[in-house]
Amino acid sequence: MSDLDIESLAEQLSRLQRNGHAHLPNKAHATHFLDDTLELIFPNIIGFAEPCSSHDLRCRIKRAEGLAMSALAPLGIDRQNHDADVIHQFFHHQLPSLVDDLWLDAQAMYDGDPAAQSVDEVVATYPGLLAVATHRIAHVFYAAEVPVFPRMLSEIAHQRTGIDIHPGACIGPSFCVDHGTGIVIGETAELGGNVKLYQGVTLGALSVTKALASKKRHPTIEDNVVIYSGATILGGDTVVGHHSVIGGNVWLLESVPAYSLVYHKGDVRVKQRDDASSEEELLRWYPSI
Repeated sequence: MSDLDIESLAEQLSRLQRNGHAHLPNKAHATHFLDDTLELIFPNIIGFAEPCSSHDLRCRIKRAEGLAMSALAPLGIDRQNHDADVIHQFFHHQLPSLVDDLWLDAQAMYDGDPAAQSVDEVVATYPGLLAVATHRIAHVFYAAEVPVFPRMLSEIAHQRTGIDIHPGACIGPSFCVDHGTGIVIGETAELGGNVKLYQGVTLGALSVTKALASKKRHPTIEDNVVIYSGATILGGDTVVGHHSVIGGNVWLLESVPAYSLVYHKGDVRVKQRDDASSEEELLRWYPSI
């Protein structure tokens, strides 16, 4: 790149910064804040921490507070008092209840998965717990109206786990995510307690029109609901009643009452073939191969 190109690029970047495009949280500091906070709640969920004394805990909290302030500093000096108060409230008032909630989630994932050998295994290895823990942290900052930062945290978890939970979603206690890959939960979704989701579930909106940005666009899932893999539930007026089971691959656009069983009936056919059957014969059975 020539000197002239570099000068032109520098001028372009400077102009974008003056127009406000650079006033975003620092993603590197946000990532370190998230990892340090996760280690405070679940030692070894990221793999950094060892058991610590109360003195060590105070030091770790102070470090995580500093990382949060560094992450939010680019948002502007006029926000610093507000953001400092939000961070202080998070670590000194909200963290204990957050710890309780997340250990309930870990227990729910252990109870809901016969393959899990212990809660410690869930903490150390399950992407669902990592995504849910990140969401509960991000949701605190979303509720405090901190811009961009909550979404940045949720996208870090999305990149790590393949689970996409908008920080605005309201999720009740004992939330179980089994496998989790491909789960999408939208901003205005509301989930009750003891809800269990399998991989590929979408709790989405019927429309992505900007005019509906301030409306409830995503479904409500009441307590004790199980939603199996590949199910798609859409719409802000859609309510899944408590103690319902939504089967795999269901496409649901309307409310269902409590204790419902909703399932998709597919046409699965099994044919016996000789091991020597040719590919041409197989194609006659199933032309779309």
